[in-house]
Amino acid sequence: MTDRVAVLLFDGTCGFCARSVQFVLAHETRRQTLHFASLQSEYGTELRRNHPELERVDSVIWLEPAEAGRPEAVLVRSAAVFRVLHYLGGVWSALATLGRLVPRVIRDAVYDLVARHRQRLVGSGPSCLLPSPEQRARFIEWDTAA
Repeated sequence: MTDRVAVLLFDGTCGFCARSVQFVLAHETRRQTLHFASLQSEYGTELRRNHPELERVDSVIWLEPAEAGRPEAVLVRSAAVFRVLHYLGGVWSALATLGRLVPRVIRDAVYDLVARHRQRLVGSGPSCLLPSPEQRARFIEWDTAA
């Protein structure tokens, strides 16, 4: 795992996605460097403008900006989920390592199935994110009205 500062982009209109962000915030142990932005934010819109291949991605994107001669890394679907789990460390990292043994076509098919039905998994509409002030500072373009 790289120590580059990363951004996890998520669907800000999805309760399942909001709860996933809450899960990450609750299970961070080794470091607390991950930043967050909704796909609907200016940041998310700009990222998709710079990466047309991401235009149809509507659930989760992991972004590690280019730095120190290393190229930008953009991950979607199961690869993004496994990077998040690796970031969390411990048993979650081990789970990510095991998950990567499954062929990508199969794990992405499972990801797509969950993504298609995510609104039904936790109900429709966004879930209220209530991060602490320290956590809120890690959200790009935090909506203070939320």
